[in-house]
Amino acid sequence: MKYVNQPVRKKDAMALVTGKPVYTDDIAPKDCLVVKVLRSPYAHAEILEIQKETAEKMPGIVCVLTYADVPQRRFTMAGQTYPEPSPYDRLILDKRVRFVGDAVAIVAGEDEKTVDRAMKTIQVKYQVLEPLLDFRQAKDHPILVHPEADWKALCPVGADNKRNLCASGLEEYGDVDQVLAECDVVVENTYHTKAVQQTMMETFRTYTQMDTYGRLNVISSTQVPFHVRRILAHALDIPKSSIRVIKPRIGGGFGAKQTVVAEVYPAIVTWKTGRPAKIVYTREESLIASSPRHEMEVKVRIGATRDGRIRGIAVNTLSNTGAFGEHGPTTVGLSGHKSIPLYSKAEAFRFQYDVVYTNKMSAGAYRGYGATQGIFAVESAVNELADKLGMDPVVLREKNLTREGDVMHGYYGETANSCTLDRCLERAAQQIGWKEKYPRRIMPDGKIRGVGIAMAMQGSGISGVDTGAVSVKINDDGFYSLSIGAADMGTGCDTILAQMAADCLDCSVDEIVVYGVDTDISPYDSGSYASSTTYVTGMATVKACEALVEKMKAYGAKKLGCGVEEVDFDGECVYNLNSGRSISRRDMANEAMCAAEEALFATEAHSSPISPPPFMAGAVEVEIDPETGSIQLIDYVAVVDCGTVINPNLARVQVEGGLVQGIGMTLHENITYDEKGRLAENSLMQYKIPTRLDIGKLRVEFDSSYEQTGPFGAKSIGEIVINTPAPAIAQAIYHATGLRFTELPITPEKIVMGLQKHAD
Repeated sequence: MKYVNQPVRKKDAMALVTGKPVYTDDIAPKDCLVVKVLRSPYAHAEILEIQKETAEKMPGIVCVLTYADVPQRRFTMAGQTYPEPSPYDRLILDKRVRFVGDAVAIVAGEDEKTVDRAMKTIQVKYQVLEPLLDFRQAKDHPILVHPEADWKALCPVGADNKRNLCASGLEEYGDVDQVLAECDVVVENTYHTKAVQQTMMETFRTYTQMDTYGRLNVISSTQVPFHVRRILAHALDIPKSSIRVIKPRIGGGFGAKQTVVAEVYPAIVTWKTGRPAKIVYTREESLIASSPRHEMEVKVRIGATRDGRIRGIAVNTLSNTGAFGEHGPTTVGLSGHKSIPLYSKAEAFRFQYDVVYTNKMSAGAYRGYGATQGIFAVESAVNELADKLGMDPVVLREKNLTREGDVMHGYYGETANSCTLDRCLERAAQQIGWKEKYPRRIMPDGKIRGVGIAMAMQGSGISGVDTGAVSVKINDDGFYSLSIGAADMGTGCDTILAQMAADCLDCSVDEIVVYGVDTDISPYDSGSYASSTTYVTGMATVKACEALVEKMKAYGAKKLGCGVEEVDFDGECVYNLNSGRSISRRDMANEAMCAAEEALFATEAHSSPISPPPFMAGAVEVEIDPETGSIQLIDYVAVVDCGTVINPNLARVQVEGGLVQGIGMTLHENITYDEKGRLAENSLMQYKIPTRLDIGKLRVEFDSSYEQTGPFGAKSIGEIVINTPAPAIAQAIYHATGLRFTELPITPEKIVMGLQKHAD
């Protein structure tokens, strides 16, 4: 391999670092109407009357839309393969508002100041209803978030709007109750994670325009261009053939842009007025009316023998989907499917879950997608189990972790055909200095250092669902065009797919031109989510390049006057194995454009019946000041098995970025609602994400397995990297202070109060 497993520079690197206009708002036409959304001040209310006449008469205002002006066809904003598991519970604008920040009216005008003034003149009369804010009480509560008759679920996910259920289910293997009753030691605890934000630097933004053929063109910062087309067609009640979606560069997504948060608003304005229109969410809007991680409460029971053999695991997850059900039925599954199988030698497991509606901001997809919440719970319970057994938590894991060849009953019965989790754990413990530092050390200045460790797994696409397709063609003089439907959201998929193509075609990466997503011309791809691109679209790239090589060999053989079985391709020429005569790639490409009867072009798709998981171990050392409760991260070691690493530089920054987000969720990022359902953290002054000063030393290593079903042996890496910080840091804090935290974030205030209570 010349390019795979090499630190090739990102194809768009220079454009990004030199500030070229590549993002949505950079390239939007200057005559775009400015679109804004008037939002509800109430968590639950019925709109009785909207007076918009004053706003409509203001100079520069083009349209003001209310629920009476838009289609009343329910849809979901979740960017998922059809038929979406998420319920169809939304309207573009509804007569009922369901959270503080819900859309009430759409205002479009010539400039932002005019629109802001117009919004202040709109008078709305509400019938305020009692909100349902506590997700622990939501199931079968008399207050219904979605009482409407036209609510519907397309898939059998246990949803029932008359019970405030977005999804519900039970999976089990063996008799876990009997097994736990026979265990020598059982740990039972409940873990709570909040609805933290993706906080990508580029907020939600889209511009729309009508093209020459009367079609709606949507240019959007999205991870799911093809799903955007389908969702807008449902919402606007127009044919999919009337919509074209183009994805420019994305300034971060992390799952937030797998939900069609903003696209519908400029789309309906352009469809009605024929004018170009754009919406750019403010940071406040992105914090109060977006698609954060699902709040979850996860109850875990785990039992073992005295010598540390884990026999049974029971996980019960309650997930808060908020006002709408985007991603609710699917995120909850990962809380069990990506935590329980870490210990596949257990004799029995049960995974039970409910996803409930409340009158809070609706949740969505965020890196880790439910696994983050479940792994925090299960790994924390394993750490507590080690403490109860009086056993080193590394040793406990070594006895029980999933190894290559194990059947993972909690992971759809798949076999771990590529797995170096045991080596990842060993190396992480070794690199952090576990034997010397476990469990804690008191420093000369009185501060206390503790260490913690955790493991994680994720997936590589959604088995049997995700599809990636790639087209590759040879052009004049022999360079190649690679057309993909996967959305590069800063991860570098344009580059890594070009690296794979370069090795398959035996040419340089610079000879591969990558064309981004345009739903009119790109081959279909489910989108960039579920850690699918490297594994799924990567295999489509390999297959397409192999098909093109076969076409070039056939074309070259014809030109050389011999059979295709007599030729081979070395990247530069098709040559006769016997005579040595050859025709160059350049000549074939140019000749194929003159009176050609066959195009040197190939398109291939790939979908996998399995989703081989990447694995990871993370070890951390923290320092606690017992007088102030301040927490300082000293060192974090991450060792990852993502199969063959396609691009070490890009993989490394993926790991580092995920660790920072996990650290933020664990120590800093907090949300609080008042009794009326208003969110306090509506700016980056209140919602704290970690800075470089907060994350200490990050060390990343790879311990590669080889996944036979992946391109060049690769698996995914995008999501798994966020999952170990929460349980590892929580354990390190416990080792340092004796305080066991089961709710995030863990703040200095909580530590000080806990230490004072402990001292009393």
